[in-house]
Amino acid sequence: MVTSGSPSESPRGAPSNIDAFALFEALTGHKIDRRSIPSRTMSEDYEVLGNDGDDRPPLGQEPSPDEPPKDVFIGAINPYALVEAMIGHRLDRRALSTARILADVLQTDYEELFDMKHDSVLFAGLKLNEDNRQAEEIPEKEIQILEERDLVTPDLSRVKKLDDLEKIGLKELGDVRIKIAHMQNGKLRLVLDGQSLGKTVSNREVTETINDLALPFRHGKENQPWSPPNGSWRDMNDILSRGFPRRPMMDGPPFAMHGGLHQFREQYQHRFDDPTQGASSDSWLIAAIFSVFWANPAMINRSTRMTMTGPMDRARRTLSVRFHDKGGRNNADTDTVEVDYMIPVNNSTDMPIYARSSDGCEAWPALYEKAFIKWMTRTEDRSRVDMTQAHNGDPIKAMAQINGREPRYYFTDRHSGPELVGIVRSCSVNRRTISPMAAWTHATGDMFRGSNLVANHAYSVLGWVSEGQENNQYIIIRNPWGVTEPRGLTSYPGLLDRVEPEFWPPAALLDRDGVFSVEVQAFKKYFACIGVAK
Repeated sequence: MVTSGSPSESPRGAPSNIDAFALFEALTGHKIDRRSIPSRTMSEDYEVLGNDGDDRPPLGQEPSPDEPPKDVFIGAINPYALVEAMIGHRLDRRALSTARILADVLQTDYEELFDMKHDSVLFAGLKLNEDNRQAEEIPEKEIQILEERDLVTPDLSRVKKLDDLEKIGLKELGDVRIKIAHMQNGKLRLVLDGQSLGKTVSNREVTETINDLALPFRHGKENQPWSPPNGSWRDMNDILSRGFPRRPMMDGPPFAMHGGLHQFREQYQHRFDDPTQGASSDSWLIAAIFSVFWANPAMINRSTRMTMTGPMDRARRTLSVRFHDKGGRNNADTDTVEVDYMIPVNNSTDMPIYARSSDGCEAWPALYEKAFIKWMTRTEDRSRVDMTQAHNGDPIKAMAQINGREPRYYFTDRHSGPELVGIVRSCSVNRRTISPMAAWTHATGDMFRGSNLVANHAYSVLGWVSEGQENNQYIIIRNPWGVTEPRGLTSYPGLLDRVEPEFWPPAALLDRDGVFSVEVQAFKKYFACIGVAK
């Protein structure tokens, strides 16, 4: 029996028991509040066995992996981080009003942001192949940079009749798509597609700001050092230490007013450093990093070292990370790369523009993202890396590039629901994955009407849960945006948001924003592929 009490002495004089708290902290890298642990009388959960009529492989035999895909172009820009970088202040990601801000700044109706069929700017640089519901890259020459005059709309104050719309540029009025038709009090209210009257940003047409923030296309600036708009390269140590009193990245009172650094650490030792995607489209990479971290925190190197650099021998912290050659795009020879703490920071908010930890207090997620991009692009400079080069990719292969294992792919249209949840269960202990898993969604579908589920987007797979019977099983996933859509905007059949420890006990170990449970049949509908690196 593993206990947390005083160790008893064995006949040879050595302690016979392991401190369970210390072991947990060593394995996960998180401090635990020993006072909050429930007593040992806590009831056990037992799963109900299913019937013998399912169509899974024979007992003891795992489904065979599918042939690895040749090209995977998964990636959706995080709209919250993108808009924050564009407007220079933070958003309340839990407020219903934020949806209106996203729609206004990105010039796209909120319900059309998250599906590739609407040519959403969140998929800038990618186009939809409608035949196979997959994304393809758009050549750089087809990306247009919009100027202010392109976005100007005509004066509508003098429009009195439908014919007047044609006079100001709405051509072929009879063929214009009607988005909404509503009859109220004898008046017909219409919302028409008015793209011919004025341009908006899209997957092919972006402003220079969006291009420089999220796309790898430099448009004549190839030989210039890259820096994001309203951003500068700054030492993350300085940002974190200066940010504590001002608290730009955390909630709650400043530690300087409440007992100093010791009490601050006590207050925040239970917060989480889960990697969160920034103002880029590298959801495939952030989901992969989190999946490896979640399955085995010891695989992630969070230990930096001091080096002496520069003519004055100034001390600087660096992080070394080893990545593994797995072939194809976004890849390089197996090698260890070193990066320093210089990251792109928004000049207005002092926030990292790209990957950050969910609590804003840890540097390693930003450094891992930077190190991977440096490795795959073979950049020599350990300080400055073009963070937009991880524009799209393969989250399952990325997990293998991080942990050195082999990627295995399972396409949902080739496997039954019980098979899919069986794959997750075979990679889990106590309903939590111990081999990193990730999945990506189809590029289009009627179900993508809000940020809880996003088309052509990568998710970490965290485990599974069963609600009383075999045919009511859920796969637990996490959106790398770290955002759970406010209640009241949309709803999804087969999806439960706000996953709490009472429903799924491992939820106590992570920041639950962005974590969902998807019933396995709904998972087959929403997701195109699930995979593991082991």
